[in-house]
Amino acid sequence: MEQPKSKPAQCAELFAAFARIGAFTFGGGYAMLPMLKRECVESKHWIDENELLDVFAIGQCTPGVIAVNTATFVGYRVGGTLGAVAATLGVVFPSLVIIMLLAAALSFVMGYAAVQHALNGVRVCVCVLVANAVLGLAKKSLVDKFAIALYVVVLVLALFTGISSAVLVVAAGAVGVLTLFIPALNQAKGNEQDPKEGK
Repeated sequence: MEQPKSKPAQCAELFAAFARIGAFTFGGGYAMLPMLKRECVESKHWIDENELLDVFAIGQCTPGVIAVNTATFVGYRVGGTLGAVAATLGVVFPSLVIIMLLAAALSFVMGYAAVQHALNGVRVCVCVLVANAVLGLAKKSLVDKFAIALYVVVLVLALFTGISSAVLVVAAGAVGVLTLFIPALNQAKGNEQDPKEGK
């Protein structure tokens, strides 16, 4: 049986894991979804996929960067306050070091055509990573007709209006809560999730 890790060992593991995620995440919080899933869900089993979705939803409607919010949440779950500090420091440490080095050499680096082309390639890769993460998480989220309908409404509002993403997340959460008080919607969700019920 695996021995429980001490606090320092937990903090070191959290720092190392999120430092790896922070070092290889290009394009912001959404682009880190595949690495978060592999590291925190599949490898370390710190959280499950549903909790990962919840963390991103909370990260959207709370102040701060999604990557940092996620690291803080997972760190707290694993190691309490010290774990939250370790994970947060881990995720920002690589970016801090890299941006300081780049800032020092920015005027020399950005002038090269090779650098511009490399960044163009990175942008394409980031788009693919985000799309892959979204498709994977959608399979866990779109579990009934109500969820699909809500998805379509939120997608249309996000694409064709200037409504803040934080407002959309909070509103979608409120609609989810309202299903508790609207019997028809609640029953539709229950029937969709358990089609054999009542047979």
